Parts: sequence; structure tokens; C-alpha cells
Amino acid sequence: MHELGIVFYIIRDVKKTAEENGVTRVSSVVMNIGEVSTVVPEYLTDCWRWAADKEPLLKGSELKINPIPAVTVCEDCKTEYDTVRFGKTCPSCGSTNTVLLRGNEVEIESITVPENN
Repeated sequence: MHELGIVFYIIRDVKKTAEENGVTRVSSVVMNIGEVSTVVPEYLTDCWRWAADKEPLLKGSELKINPIPAVTVCEDCKTEYDTVRFGKTCPSCGSTNTVLLRGNEVEIESITVPENN
């Protein structure tokens, strides 16, 4: 389960950002998680709950997941299509000359702090 390692990196980045901005409490963190990123959102949120509650800055904070659908583009016919459904083969022309456009993200979208912070 690599989700725990990812959570430690998220916490590190949130703590750094909070320190740079004089923030003492975080109420939520929103993550963009791509459909083909290999991250299991349920595992990530479970690991978050365990790890975040050990940090005073993050105790009780929520991890919200913004799922990003995987989309691939065919370099030959320029069709964009659902990666999970069709894989590397373009459903329009049959080419395998394709590139993943989005859906592999694992990134912090936003950090929310309480109003009285």
C-alpha cells in the first residue's frame, strides 16, 4: 500500500505551505487523483485519517478526493477517448500512436483553513 507514503508527502507539503502562510489549523485538503494513477482513493482517505490526526495542524481535517477521468489522444487522428475503456488503441482509427492527456494526477488542489485561523 503506497498510499501511506503518499499521505506522508501530502502532510509534508501542507505543513510547509501552512508555515509559509502563518496557518495554525487546516480543515480540509482537496486532492486531484487520476483514474489511472494507481492510487486507491479509499486507501488514501483511510491513511489520511490515521496520519493526519497525529499532527496538531491537521487533527480532524478532511481529505477530499477530486477524481480525474483518464483521457488519451490519438496522435494520428487527434481523437480524444476514454483511456480505461479503450486502453492504448484508438477506437476511431485503431492506431496505437496515442498519449495519455490526463488521469495520472496525484496533486494537491487546495487547502482550506477555518475562518478563525
